[in-house]
Order: sequence, then structure tokens, then C-alpha cells
Amino acid sequence: MWCTAQLPIRFQWWLGKQAGLLAWHFARRRRHIAEVNIRLCFPELTHAQQAALVRNSFIANGIGLMELGIAWFRNPAKLTGITEVHGKEHIDNALAEGKGVLLLGGHYSTLDLGGSLITEYIEADVMQRDHNNPLVNAVMTRARERRYKTVLGAQDIRGLFRSLRENRTVWYATDQDYGRKDVVFAPFFGVPAGTINATSRIAARSHCCVIPFSHFRRNDKPGYDIYFHPPPEPFPSGDDIQDATVINQILEREIRRAPDQYLWMHRRFKTRPDKNDPGFYGDK
Repeated sequence: MWCTAQLPIRFQWWLGKQAGLLAWHFARRRRHIAEVNIRLCFPELTHAQQAALVRNSFIANGIGLMELGIAWFRNPAKLTGITEVHGKEHIDNALAEGKGVLLLGGHYSTLDLGGSLITEYIEADVMQRDHNNPLVNAVMTRARERRYKTVLGAQDIRGLFRSLRENRTVWYATDQDYGRKDVVFAPFFGVPAGTINATSRIAARSHCCVIPFSHFRRNDKPGYDIYFHPPPEPFPSGDDIQDATVINQILEREIRRAPDQYLWMHRRFKTRPDKNDPGFYGDK
């Protein structure tokens, strides 16, 4: 990965496309998950269009694997010349009020690169879940420690509140299925999805400003776009389901900018409101 990170960006994208196509051919389980998710989320598409989106999502995530090398082993500052930032004033305004910012992200194919790129424009902390592979986890953590002011563990709620009290910006992503604990079910592309309620509770307790953000790769030429969005109002509302619905609506809106650049290989709808539901993926 270190070696590929040194290559020209166009060649990295080409390699990523080949890696994605290989995964599309051979990672049948992940392809099935992506097919189910896209069928559920884009019922308006024809079967051929859904199949094309599945294929393109593997390509996009293959390219994301190459970009992971840039985020971990190369200085992303070299990409600022082909990166455009939109809405940074929302971050500046919140910090000027001394509120601290909870930067609400999502699992796009540019996940690590997008996160690394934002540190060229703002100072931020990050919350991360440990990787199951100790070696990968060590490399990932070390790389992120070079880019972020503080790397917080996913369960380090005390550290999160400390950062927010210090008027810092913390990158935080909640768009995966974490089981039944501390979740409510809110529509995501019209499908009830288990959505953790911690975001609104953190905002209520800390009085921080929640800023949604997204990041995408340009398809026409090498380059990236980072979007910081206005904070949702009112948020928190006092209603966990309403807040979760707002979060999912924002995420859905951003995914529709570039549907292929989302991580459709994750079982987003694994946990169902009814425990007896056989589920969508062929397993409980």
C-alpha cells in the first residue's frame, strides 16, 4: 500500500478500479449484500441500473482502497490543489460561538482520505472503532495520530465530551448497524434502519453544534469535493426518532450526490424492528 501511494493519482485510480472489479467478481457475499441494499434503497431503478450501481460501487470502493494508502502513508496536502471545500463557514461560525463541533460523517468510499483532507483546512479530533487485525489497527491509529489532534476510541465518551468542552471539532460517524443497543428505528431510503440515538443525546448534553459533512471523488477528472453543511434545526428536538430521521435524511441526500461512492457492502438493515423478521440478507 505504501508503494501504490507514491504513484500518480490517475494510475492509483486505475489500479483501484481493477481491484474493485476483482472484488465484484469474487466477493460474492459482499456483492449479495450490496445488491440487497441497492434494491431496497433504489426501487425506482431498473434491474440493469441496480446491477450497474452495484458494479460501480465496487469500483469506487476499490479506488478508495488505493486512497487509503495516500491517507496513511503520504501527505494528503499534495491533493489540496485538486480539492474544493464548500461551507467551511459553518465550522467557523460554530467555533466562534464556543460550542464545539460534532462533525457528522458517513462511510463513503473516500472515508480515510476525506477525513485526512479536512485536517488541511480545520483542526479536528476523530473517534474510531478498533480494527479486528492488530497490525492494521496499529498502522491505522498511527496514521490518524499524525493527522488529527486526538484519536479517541469509539467508547471514549468522556474524551469526546472533553474535546467538545474545549471547543474542538470531533469527526464522528454513526451510519452503520450496531445492533439493538441504544438505537431507534428511523427511515433510511424509506427502509426502517437501526440508528443510534447517541448523536442527539451528545448534542443535548454538550450543547455542541452538529455539522453534517461529506466528501466525494470527482468522476470527470482527478479531484475531490468536501462539503460542510448547516446544522439541522431544531437539533436535538427532544424526540430521538425525529432526530434519527433527520440524520438519515441528511445522509441520504448526500449519498444521492454520488450513490456509487457509498459503502453498500455493509449490512445496514441487518437489525430489524421485529426480532422475528427473517431479515433481508438470508441470515438472522
